[in-house]
Amino acid sequence: MAKMTKAQLVRELADKTGHSKKDIEAVLDTLTTMAYKHVKGDGEFVLPGFGKLVKMKRPARQGRNPATGETIQIPAKTVVKFRVAKAAKDAVL
Repeated sequence: MAKMTKAQLVRELADKTGHSKKDIEAVLDTLTTMAYKHVKGDGEFVLPGFGKLVKMKRPARQGRNPATGETIQIPAKTVVKFRVAKAAKDAVL
């Protein structure tokens, strides 16, 4: 089974809910915008039943250049991670 594109997701949600594709696309776009805004401001965004997006600080660390074997310093940075909800894990696994 191939990955579902946004257009396929919109079409399937529209078919199953009876709403227009335009309305479904607007909801998805709004949800995405809300998620980005909350993660940026609050550090996390929870989507009940699926999981949550969490902003985390990754500390600086030592790394190794695979081509030369030379030790390098990897700087600290902020990353976004997705933590899957227990309900989603139980449903899939």
